[in-house]
Amino acid sequence: MIVSLKIFPWNGSVMYDSGNWNLEVGDMVIINVDSGTEIAVVKEINIEAETKEEIPKIIRKATSVDLRAVERNNQKCVEIIKTCRDLVKENGLSMKIVDVHLSFDGGKIAFSFIAESRIDFRGLVKSLSRNFQRSVRLHQIGSRDEARKRGGFGICGCQLCCVKFLKDLPSVTTEDARVQQMEHRGSERISGLCGRLKCCLGFETEQYRELLKNMPKIGKVVKVDGKKCVVTEINALSQKVTVKFEDENKRKVSVKDLK
Repeated sequence: MIVSLKIFPWNGSVMYDSGNWNLEVGDMVIINVDSGTEIAVVKEINIEAETKEEIPKIIRKATSVDLRAVERNNQKCVEIIKTCRDLVKENGLSMKIVDVHLSFDGGKIAFSFIAESRIDFRGLVKSLSRNFQRSVRLHQIGSRDEARKRGGFGICGCQLCCVKFLKDLPSVTTEDARVQQMEHRGSERISGLCGRLKCCLGFETEQYRELLKNMPKIGKVVKVDGKKCVVTEINALSQKVTVKFEDENKRKVSVKDLK
């Protein structure tokens, strides 16, 4: 059985063969990686392999001893991330350290960070390697990845979609907001905790495009009951438009009543 595992909170998943282990989503397992051993969480089971290469096998399910070792590593990470942030300030780097991961075998440290532009962090890596006497890697992530890591609730009152069920973070553009007639609401209304456009804006874009196919554009001259008027507003969901007549009076009408 092929399973999808997640090692780093900010990275994608990796595929492993479960071997003879009976696994469920959420189980912790020990695996071999390129340069040592890691602990990972099972995200999906019985998935279809996307490669013809040999898929590595899981070593074992994590034991209570393994989990206590992870807890000790997590306690060490508190001081590790503090030291890293201090070194970032000393080096004058415009980056924000988001998270740290100490490998299961304790030989490697991985940091995730966000930055507005490319950062030359080679000096920082050397300082960190000298300080901790371990192999160090830095991963640049996006603000949406940070929101997924930290979690939280949107203004809708529900848990963030990126935390609750989204496997991948879809691209969301201002076109999605425009199609749903939400661009006028202001960035604070259509942006999530990450400061980017809300993921949910992309959920209904195609449905709105379908609804808009038979609707006139704002500014189009039409006729209602034989009288000439101009479309001033449209409502895709109700399939109604607001029109303004030559005498400046306005009226809401169904699209099917337009000529």
